Amino acid sequence: MPKREDYIGWDEYFMGVAQLSGLRSKDPNTQVGCCIVSDDNKILSMGYNGLPKGCSDEDFPWERDGDILDETKYAYVTHAELNSILNYRGGSLEGARLYVSLFPCNECAKAIIQAGIRKVVFDSDKYENTPANRAAKRMFDAAGVKYIPYSRTGREIKIMI
Repeated sequence: MPKREDYIGWDEYFMGVAQLSGLRSKDPNTQVGCCIVSDDNKILSMGYNGLPKGCSDEDFPWERDGDILDETKYAYVTHAELNSILNYRGGSLEGARLYVSLFPCNECAKAIIQAGIRKVVFDSDKYENTPANRAAKRMFDAAGVKYIPYSRTGREIKIMI
């Protein structure tokens, strides 16, 4: 019997893991997931956008808009990329690839560069050409971090739990 030929590729697999991780987010507007992978295709870490450990998602705001920073989610939520980097317990991430459902902001770009991650595969670039997006790309370019849009295959994967 020949091996099956309809298995998913590495990019599909890792972006699928990132997308699935994003479903853990309690954010009512934007759910972002991330998966960090070694050169030999081993998952090193995962994360999603959410509050830091010990901060109850019942006690902090989830609003996007407001004149006072600490009355919105932006003062409290840790992005998926930073969570993935902070969740890693194995040593160095030098040379790793990062799969993320939304292009990283400038703050996450700094952490990605400092962690030694060399390639970012992103699904959505919804904030393209915003100041934070331009700054992230400028830093990635300067630091030699490649950023590549994920090529969707159109395959639908259903997970039954």
